[in-house]
Amino acid sequence: MYIPKHFQLNDEEMINEFIEQYSFATLFSQHNGEPYATHLPLTFNKDEHALYGHFARPNEQWRDTGNQQVLAVFHGPHCYISPSWYETPVAVPTWNYVSVHVYGRLERIEDQEIIVNSLHEMVNKYEKANSSYQLNEVDAKFMEGMTKAIVAFKINITKIEAKAKLSQNHPVERQELVIQQLESSSEHNDLQIASLMKKNLDKSR
Repeated sequence: MYIPKHFQLNDEEMINEFIEQYSFATLFSQHNGEPYATHLPLTFNKDEHALYGHFARPNEQWRDTGNQQVLAVFHGPHCYISPSWYETPVAVPTWNYVSVHVYGRLERIEDQEIIVNSLHEMVNKYEKANSSYQLNEVDAKFMEGMTKAIVAFKINITKIEAKAKLSQNHPVERQELVIQQLESSSEHNDLQIASLMKKNLDKSR
């Protein structure tokens, strides 16, 4: 990923939180000689420095991922930044965003206990605390059939790149003007970017 120095995100704790929060990723690999991508949730095991997930078995991307490095892209908030918000007309439009790229080697999981545990972890992550749904209450035969319909995997992470493009290349006064404009918006992405920009400014002061 192209990352100018002032946009590089090195805070490991922030990167880990980002992967946890924006865990619906895009997984890229080469399949049949062409780039191929699948959109899927991934759970992050910090202790193992690994990602867990699963393909639908009919999705043939899994067939040739074992011999190559894959890339998981975690997409965060993003929004358009208008030059009309600046104190000068000598400016151009841009886009603010946060993104994390995780590279690693993918290995398929055959152990049923590990597969079931990873499914439990995923369900527990996304179900609300007061949800009536419990994976361990699902009919055992139905569950067995469902696990046969997926291909579980683990990605052993080899490299992480993170980018937070939050107008850091502009003067503080201009960043504050952008934050004001974004905070006046009702768009969720705008508000998230404004919040991240404020946190970044506070750290730099």
